[in-house]
Amino acid sequence: MGRWVRPEVYPLLGAMGFVTSMVVFQLTRNAFLNPDCRINKEHRKMGILENKDEGEKYAQHNFRKYLRTRQPQVMPSLNRFFSQEDN
Repeated sequence: MGRWVRPEVYPLLGAMGFVTSMVVFQLTRNAFLNPDCRINKEHRKMGILENKDEGEKYAQHNFRKYLRTRQPQVMPSLNRFFSQEDN
């Protein structure tokens, strides 16, 4: 184990840990909250699910509602700094 755990490897382990946690989060979210995913046996028996409200709730989640009120800028302070004219 000492051969692999060196200080040069720590950033790689951190990045891989972060990406793995993001993948687990997204897969869990899709498996349990996506209205198209049918884990329940009753839902699997149905050919087409009539769940427009559930689909709308899934698509318009709280993070998307929050971003709707924000300006579409990545770094607003940096944009302001470079857009100001020199006097």
